[in-house]
Amino acid sequence: MGERVRVVLVDDQALLRAGIGTILSAHPDLEVVGEASTGAEAVRVVRQTRPDVVCMDVQMPDMDGLEATRRITADPEVQAAVVVLTTFNREDYLLEALRAGAVGYLLKTSRPEQLHEAVLSAAAGEGLLAPEVTRAVIARAVDARPTPTSTAAPLVPLTEREAEVLVLVARGLNNDEIAAELVVSRATVKTHVSNVLAKLGLRDRVQAVVYAHEHGLTG
Repeated sequence: MGERVRVVLVDDQALLRAGIGTILSAHPDLEVVGEASTGAEAVRVVRQTRPDVVCMDVQMPDMDGLEATRRITADPEVQAAVVVLTTFNREDYLLEALRAGAVGYLLKTSRPEQLHEAVLSAAAGEGLLAPEVTRAVIARAVDARPTPTSTAAPLVPLTEREAEVLVLVARGLNNDEIAAELVVSRATVKTHVSNVLAKLGLRDRVQAVVYAHEHGLTG
């Protein structure tokens, strides 16, 4: 990855692409290198431009954003992280996006600084979920899951502090918020998060959220 994070914008509405592009281009650490209006076009543009991050809409003609995300993340010649940027605050879209390989999920109502943070997080391999979507997924997971027979087994490889960090990540807190909660430095939190991912064999913190939900650790 170069000095600036290279971004491709995918949305079937030209005005929205223009607005998002203006927001991102205002930051000197970001560069918009391509645009697409359909999922199929997105796959082609990403292969041509080789961006670091793709901001992906969901509902589009020709091929939707979820299928485009699957194809992009499965392409061994592409190393782009996908952030889904959508109007829809829907848990099924979120979970399907994560299964497809997205590392972030934001709503189009998010603040400009949240979008900037999401793109940088994705480029750094950290991922970011919209807090309002995360809360909805947690609520659904808590309501739907069976009573776990044991919550200790999934956390056996983790230290007590790493387990605390995993739970806070699953509740939608970012690194700065976790640092404030545990009264430690941001660097210490990043180290704990890295250890959690390595010990549990997870790709990124978004997978950590899903893992925590699946193992009943968010209640």
